[in-house]
Amino acid sequence: MTNDKVLSLMGLAKKAGKLKSGEYCVENEIKAKSAKLVIVALDASDNTKKHYSDMCSFRHIPMYQYSTKEELGKHIGCEERAALVILDEGFASGIKKEIERNQSSSEVIE
Repeated sequence: MTNDKVLSLMGLAKKAGKLKSGEYCVENEIKAKSAKLVIVALDASDNTKKHYSDMCSFRHIPMYQYSTKEELGKHIGCEERAALVILDEGFASGIKKEIERNQSSSEVIE
């Protein structure tokens, strides 16, 4: 496994029950406004990126593009995942800080 602090924080958030994945869960958390942060894989389809971007910008939820579907899934103990939602402000804040340090491999969409 890579030594990526962002992915490690996502794994910890999953273990703490503060991260959900899968299209249905991510959309429900965004619509319920319980999402603190949405992560979309860099290799997700343009349609998927636009879909989540539109949902997040409408509800003023920060969204970042980060890593690959394979890496996101691997670090949370699942198969490939195109999108994840963070439900805790503490985890969201830590992940945002780390992503901003790694700007070269991510893209901010707010």
